Amino acid sequence: MKKILLIEDDSVLRENTAEILTLAQYQVTTAKQGKEGIQKAKEMKPDVILCDIMMPELDGYGVLHILSKDPETASIPFLFLTAKAEKSDLRKGMELGADDYLTKPFDETELLNAIETRLKKRAFAEKTFTATLEGLHEFLDQARGMKELATLSEERPLVRYRPQETIFHEGEIPAHLYFLQEGKVKTCRMHDEGKELVTNLYSAGNFFGYTALLEEIPYTDTAVTLEAAKICKIPKEDFFSLISKNRDVAQTFIKMLSNSVRETETRLLSLAYDSVRKRVAETLLMAQKKYHIDGERQTKLPLTRENLANMVGTATETLIRCLSDFKDEKLISIDGRQIIILNVKGLKELQ
Repeated sequence: MKKILLIEDDSVLRENTAEILTLAQYQVTTAKQGKEGIQKAKEMKPDVILCDIMMPELDGYGVLHILSKDPETASIPFLFLTAKAEKSDLRKGMELGADDYLTKPFDETELLNAIETRLKKRAFAEKTFTATLEGLHEFLDQARGMKELATLSEERPLVRYRPQETIFHEGEIPAHLYFLQEGKVKTCRMHDEGKELVTNLYSAGNFFGYTALLEEIPYTDTAVTLEAAKICKIPKEDFFSLISKNRDVAQTFIKMLSNSVRETETRLLSLAYDSVRKRVAETLLMAQKKYHIDGERQTKLPLTRENLANMVGTATETLIRCLSDFKDEKLISIDGRQIIILNVKGLKELQ
């Protein structure tokens, strides 16, 4: 049973509203004023908060401001109940993070519809979507079902790429967000002297190309397939519709997109301070994590020595010597051009 906290100083309205919500199968807790409401919100962690604006001691704006600063209550859908419907009042509440307004007097249907809508949107924001093309379609289709995203384009072209084919070049103006359905992709950057640095690896279920879109700048690297790939190209307009028109959608999508941020920061720190041996070991482990197949105890890494060297930031000859040492130490084995990781723990412990 969903829990609702009702903060309202008008005893008649409070009792009538609580009765309606109880009949609709909600578990209702009431508070007579703002300070009491804040205490109860922190104690019960309701699914929705309904709060009057004009109250003595602490008004609704103050309640929302305080709750929004607490990580445990900041994400709870917050609906204002108000007899004031001035544009400036609505804007003030929305700037503080309110999700909706109900103008007094409101009827039963209006109240229940507003609560149901917020509960659905919260469930959508918290849902984990599978990292597959079907999961992407489910995500976009549910987003399209929201009123705010009704105009989201249905065209999501699927493009096939050959091995070693360039998807976009450094310096190009971005027009799409890319979702990798099948295959493997690398992004890389060229040094002034012509040396390549691999900035990231992507496998099925990953998004890429979004950083330039978010910053509205040309691509800072080049994306190239490592093997045959199927890629879904999402138009820039659809992407911005997702992240700009609805806070719940933005939170979910940004969460999906941000998985590689900490990994990138760790790699940059490693490049700056770690030994070559440690950098090679960490790169092998990162690649293993990217390409790991569930159920395999040993992971074959389909990366060329040149690509690995470019990821480590060292010469190919240095990488080969390091791999040879790892082989002698029984940390890896080599099958033709493929590297097989034998001892994950040993690689992690290298200095």
